[in-house]
Amino acid sequence: MSRSSPLQSSHPWRGEVRVESNGLQLEGTLDIPADARGLVLFAHGSGSSRHSSRNRHVAGVLRDARLGTFLFDLLTRQEELWDTVVGNLRFDIALLATRLEIATRWAIEDDRTAPLRIGYFGASTGAAAALIAATTSELDVGAVVSRGGRPDLAQEALGKVRAPTLLIVGGADEAVIKLNEQAYARLVCVKRFEIVPGATHLFEEPGALDRVAALAASWFAEHLPRREPRP
Repeated sequence: MSRSSPLQSSHPWRGEVRVESNGLQLEGTLDIPADARGLVLFAHGSGSSRHSSRNRHVAGVLRDARLGTFLFDLLTRQEELWDTVVGNLRFDIALLATRLEIATRWAIEDDRTAPLRIGYFGASTGAAAALIAATTSELDVGAVVSRGGRPDLAQEALGKVRAPTLLIVGGADEAVIKLNEQAYARLVCVKRFEIVPGATHLFEEPGALDRVAALAASWFAEHLPRREPRP
């Protein structure tokens, strides 16, 4: 895993980074505002990438709230090419959760991000991956937010999640509401269920995504205290 020169909390940092682990390379964009009070890793949904306009919009709002963001690709370039033909990797929740765990361990070790408590923002299938990864105790995940997610795909991991979890669903996304209600009932952590009135699955309606971003920013601000500096 890569290292960098220490970052003072008052200094912002933005750039493209590469997470490397046992020959695996995951590409992403790290953006840390001045005096960041947490770091949110984004787990995108099926068929998406770190360039998702919806996740980038939410990330911008989080940074305005002094939260660092890391948008990265859960699949390598070669895997993405393969997946455009076969389409199976994007639904391999266990694989996606493992990739999120790898990125989290990188963030814990990298000097730019080590002082920051970690949160997950998952969309669609990425939400299931985020919930599974959040059950890994040594990662010490501070909070999880799901946007139009499929937490039901996390199955038996739901009862093991300890990180405070916020589920956000569009009011017009009836099928996903039901799946989220079922998953919500199985969560035993600090939890909250928010429905954005009139919003469909992608939250494309005016103001819908802004509401998602505001809810997420508030949740992370509440549950992501800074880590103690490493000796």
